[in-house]
Amino acid sequence: MNETPKLVGQDLAGLWSLTEAGESNAVDMAIPGDGISALVAAGVLPEPYHRKNEEACRWVSERDWVLTRHMTLDDPNHDLVIEGLDCMATVRWNGQTVIEGQNAFRTYRAALDDIACTGENTVEITFHSAVRVAAERQAAQPYPVPFIWNSPIPNGNMLRKPACDFGWDWNIALAPFGISGGIRLEPRRPARIDALRVSQHHGAGAVDIEVEVLLDTECAQTELQLAFNGETQNYVADGCFATAQFRVTDPELWWPAGQGAQPLYTLTATCGDQVEQRRIGLRDIALVSEPDDIGRSFELSVNGRDIFCKGANWIPADALLGRITREKTRDLLQSAVDANMNMIRVWGGGRYEADWFYHLCDELGLMVWQDAMFACNLYPADDGFLSDVAAELRENALRLNHHACLALWCGDNELIGALGWFDESKKDRDRYLVAYDRLNRTIETALKEAVPDVNWWPSSPSPGPMSFGDAWHDDTRGDMHFWSVWHEGRDFEHYRDVAPRFCSEFGFQSYPSMDVVRRFADPEDFNIASPVLEAHQKDRGGNARIAETMFRTFRFPEGFENFVYLSQVQQGLAIETAVRHWRAQKPRCMGALYWQLNDTWPCASWSSLDHGGGWKLLHHMARRFFEPVTVSVLPTETGFDLAAINDAPNPCDLSVRAEALSMDGTARLLFEGECHAPTDRSAQITSIPAASLSESEILHLTWISDHGPGTAHFAPKPYKSYDLQPAKLLLKARQEGPLHHLTLSADALALYASVEASQLGRFSDNAMLLRPGNPTHLTFQPDDPSQPVRFTTRDLHAATYSKEST
Repeated sequence: MNETPKLVGQDLAGLWSLTEAGESNAVDMAIPGDGISALVAAGVLPEPYHRKNEEACRWVSERDWVLTRHMTLDDPNHDLVIEGLDCMATVRWNGQTVIEGQNAFRTYRAALDDIACTGENTVEITFHSAVRVAAERQAAQPYPVPFIWNSPIPNGNMLRKPACDFGWDWNIALAPFGISGGIRLEPRRPARIDALRVSQHHGAGAVDIEVEVLLDTECAQTELQLAFNGETQNYVADGCFATAQFRVTDPELWWPAGQGAQPLYTLTATCGDQVEQRRIGLRDIALVSEPDDIGRSFELSVNGRDIFCKGANWIPADALLGRITREKTRDLLQSAVDANMNMIRVWGGGRYEADWFYHLCDELGLMVWQDAMFACNLYPADDGFLSDVAAELRENALRLNHHACLALWCGDNELIGALGWFDESKKDRDRYLVAYDRLNRTIETALKEAVPDVNWWPSSPSPGPMSFGDAWHDDTRGDMHFWSVWHEGRDFEHYRDVAPRFCSEFGFQSYPSMDVVRRFADPEDFNIASPVLEAHQKDRGGNARIAETMFRTFRFPEGFENFVYLSQVQQGLAIETAVRHWRAQKPRCMGALYWQLNDTWPCASWSSLDHGGGWKLLHHMARRFFEPVTVSVLPTETGFDLAAINDAPNPCDLSVRAEALSMDGTARLLFEGECHAPTDRSAQITSIPAASLSESEILHLTWISDHGPGTAHFAPKPYKSYDLQPAKLLLKARQEGPLHHLTLSADALALYASVEASQLGRFSDNAMLLRPGNPTHLTFQPDDPSQPVRFTTRDLHAATYSKEST
């Protein structure tokens, strides 16, 4: 169901005319949309994602641009409403200024009154150069306010627009302009619903719903009608506020994915000709963070059930807002659920997403950790800036408060750490700490004024309220960002040296899949040191770190395509090492959100989904290591402990089998037995002595539970230490309608056996372990079934021992 209210007025979305300020040549620009996409579509700019075209497009951010549209009105008595005006913009109606926009995260409303006229009208929006305005604002600061070195376009911290628009260590730097939401005319009303605040009070067998209607009214009294769960109530509101109460007995509760269903009830509020609808999931989410004998806990409880949060960090679905669609976004979020995730973190350097985004998360059972939009920079603390921030937080908190998926609000991303990153703040920490405190208190105060019962966390990472400690290396308190493996170049085993209470960021890079590489690079570019591949690697030293880690772990690959494949195997191994270990620390650790789910453009990054939505090998592996019931291997000084983890709603029993697996695929039984897996903690199954494995064997696990079969393997040594045998993968394929059915078999042990396709599509599985005599079956669903498909197989031996893949 669409939550967008029925339009009464005139929708101004569609094609507008775009010109550079002072110029006459015009191109069409779609609204919602962005100027760079419009200029690309018109042939003024090259495709910015291709090769090194980013440099040829950046000049756009240094100019002013003008959007124009003409329309005929029968009734001029309207308000102009613009959502997501990005960012520094002057809006003129019939030549008169009606809006001075400066915040991409707010909605602007202007009463046209005597400005609009019956008949022909002209609206003109001038987008002022973000580069110029940001520099002017920086120069006006009483002291320097540093910005993160990830951003090639400077001073993005001066403007309220997505921080990553100025470039990031995974994003193109274009600082685009445009309108991300709706633009429309609404008839002037004596009274209108400004916001709905919904709170829930859960008791035995019933949920009480309180709906507070916030009105913008010129009337002493306003008639309202509210309907929920088959009950309709009529009210006469005195002033700008009205409250309604509803009770739901025997409620159908909303649960995160993997814990139950996601029923949604409809709330309708009517004020005159204005009809607002919301979809409400009945759930009680509590953030539990309390001092304990370890330090300070961090976990989420839903409907009284403690939930281990499994998921990833979300960044904007595309670097250019004009390329973001509901359909593509739903595919990305569905992929998260398909990989057994139950939470995403909307990261603070992007944007508060559109209403429909959170509605999709409601439907899919994806809890949302919502950052306020501040990331990695230092920020101004003057009254004007903070006043704008307060308005931004109030609006978005009220807009989103009813969503069942919204689990908690967080004040920022890594601003506490940023105090120690810049020379200015290191030399004068008190000044910048006070500035940060002013900002953080403004965010918290505005948020709680808007939604008093909100789950609040001051920063990520954070040891807890009023604590400014190092949450990158302290695993005893609050939420942790653990980046020592990537940024410090530590071995993957270092993930086992920490046991976070909740790890909200950790990650390892890989290259995008070859079908994506071919979209932005030509064959002559297929080298990680080529200028084009380096232009699509935004993290300093990222290519070298991938290669150096690969050399420590694997025998070096043969050829560029095998290098790409092995980088994805390596990425998956890194994240699997962390997740399996941390899940085994339950209940000490109650969450693992890796960085990152998706990409904004085609590049080397930490994502598990390619730009466009394809699954990297990590995402296939995540589907397995995030399974509700799994078994982890915990290395000890004397051998290997096996632990059962159960994140499902109910306890279960497992049948577990552990084997020593040699490189030719033969196996020796080491353990076979039963285990009970409770839901509140991991459970030890058995210990296997290290001497049980020879130098040429790895540990292979299989299990069966109420949730089906599972499998995993553990290599005690780097894979380069094993003498892998030629697996000689054999692929048999047949097509039934649009679906390709594939059977993959091997002559010897095949590690991370994978299939690639010559066109975009979705495999049912990948990065598998194959043994001789045990073929596996999978499917491939192409995006375009009318096109022929060529398949390529890879495995660890073929990628690192020979120059040919099958």
